[in-house]
Amino acid sequence: MSDPLSKRRLKMWIRLLGVTRTAESHLREFLRVQHDTTLPRFDVMAALYRRREGVTMSELSRLLLVSNGNATTVVDRLENDGLVRRTPSETDRRTVFVALTPEGLRQFEGLATQHEAEVGRLFANLSEADLDSLTDILKRMGPK
Repeated sequence: MSDPLSKRRLKMWIRLLGVTRTAESHLREFLRVQHDTTLPRFDVMAALYRRREGVTMSELSRLLLVSNGNATTVVDRLENDGLVRRTPSETDRRTVFVALTPEGLRQFEGLATQHEAEVGRLFANLSEADLDSLTDILKRMGPK
């Protein structure tokens, strides 16, 4: 006996994926055109902003769900631009901590404000009740 909601769940998944991809594409373009930056740079800076004390490259990769190589490439560029700094561990020379510089912190805070406003515009047609309902639904859909 098949699940009567199976097809509806599949359609919901496709719609959810479509909304996510459309929003991500819009935000990539917004960051590129309005701020001359990329979504991966923004994501790395956001992760470092949340962990001001710095993180190891391995922790950063785990936080972003990307390979060490991908994280390293973005961090290299941010370091060249003076937005992050690498600091070797005092106890393990194989470990390097990465953190935002004061300039990186300043730039990210301005960028984050603009990013938040753009997300607000993207989803402006959702009411407070819509947001509450959708948030509740998504929490129930999350990992158990």
